[in-house]
Amino acid sequence: MQPNHPSLEQLILENASLRQEIAALKQENADLEILLETTTEHSDTVTAQLHNQAIQAVLDSEKRLLQFLEAMPVGVAVLDHQGCLYYINRKGKQLTRHRIPLGVNAEKLAKLYHIYRSGTNQLYPFDQLPIVRALQGETSTADDLEIRHGDQVIPLELWGTPIFDQDGTIIFAIAAFQDITDRKKAEAERIQFTTDLFALNQALSRFVPRQFLQLLEKDSIVDVQLGDHVQKYMSVLFSDIRNFTTISEKMNPDDNFKFINSYFSRMESAIIDNQGFIDKYIGDAIMALFSGNADDALKAGITMLHRLAEYNSHRTKTGYVPIHIGIGINTGLLMLGTVGGASRMDSTVISDAVNLAYRMEGLTKAYSVPLLISHHTFCQLNNANDYSFRVIDKVKVKGKSEAVSVYEVFDADESEMQQAKLVTKTTFEQALLFYNLGKLDVAASLFEQCLRQNPEDSVARIYQLRCFSGTYPPP
Repeated sequence: MQPNHPSLEQLILENASLRQEIAALKQENADLEILLETTTEHSDTVTAQLHNQAIQAVLDSEKRLLQFLEAMPVGVAVLDHQGCLYYINRKGKQLTRHRIPLGVNAEKLAKLYHIYRSGTNQLYPFDQLPIVRALQGETSTADDLEIRHGDQVIPLELWGTPIFDQDGTIIFAIAAFQDITDRKKAEAERIQFTTDLFALNQALSRFVPRQFLQLLEKDSIVDVQLGDHVQKYMSVLFSDIRNFTTISEKMNPDDNFKFINSYFSRMESAIIDNQGFIDKYIGDAIMALFSGNADDALKAGITMLHRLAEYNSHRTKTGYVPIHIGIGINTGLLMLGTVGGASRMDSTVISDAVNLAYRMEGLTKAYSVPLLISHHTFCQLNNANDYSFRVIDKVKVKGKSEAVSVYEVFDADESEMQQAKLVTKTTFEQALLFYNLGKLDVAASLFEQCLRQNPEDSVARIYQLRCFSGTYPPP
């Protein structure tokens, strides 16, 4: 069999078809080349546009940043990593009042402006300036700087902080600073106000004792309201100068006040040294309060008598007559508070305990002794045997039915008198017992024994005279 061969017509047709395919491929290739060329040109255009837009965005951002910095109410300065001035805003130029060329280093800037430590003529240490510390990587603040323009001094507060790049390297140091004249003035006024207020409180404390405010649980006199009160168990001390009117009449007003203030200053310290405070002065009398134990009040009374002895020694040497005082002490429940009206208010103490203390002081005149305490005070002493004492009377407070024992404390007597009273103490108290029982003859005999050993015992002599006159019960 003969093999089948394509006919010429078939070959022509196939060749034509192949030509068409080639032509189609060429056209497609041409189209791809055109598309690629168009795409490349468009990409370059897009890239250029994006680049231009980025540059414009940066410029716009920098412009807005500069606008922001220029509008800021504080001065802003920027140093580059070498410490040279890179930028300063309008407010900064106003505060410094100098035309500053960019590129000037920090050390020259410090010398140019003569930055001082506030209130001194000492230049501010260069290495302590916040902007310099920022170049070392520190963030800091200082408000003790000032710059001077002629006679004008401008106090400044300055902040400094470093700016780092992504590798942690310092590329800038930025400083913000402002004029704090108004703040310094306000601080000075506040300090002056505080000083004046403190001085006023100190002055007022001389009229209203600080301890009185503490007892009322008030921090300041301005917190005290009319009617504020508190109840406390305290000791009350009254003292009075004997025959003050007679002494005063012999002096002119100037000498009167010199004398009374000289006396009060000595007595005041004796009271304060023993944890007491003076509630008030009443003419030549003193009323003092003690919120601690009764020993404080009694020790204060004894100290007052010792101070009086020293004062009398001075008076005698300078040609003045010595003075004598009486002191009465009682312990009990007191009501402390404020009384008065809308325009005038005062502190006061209300209690039967106060009345009894006043009665104790009055009895010192009747018995010619300097110091008497009540049974209530005697019972509150930590150790009564620490003191030299004896019972000398029993009294009734007005409105009370129970009699209160009265004790003479003679620790401040001269040594001979003190010793004599100790020696005769038992005999004296026996005599007083018989006197109170109405056995006046026995009592008189015992009082006589006391007087033979101690002729200056005024209390024994008073009771002896009462026995002789038949005065019973005691007045």
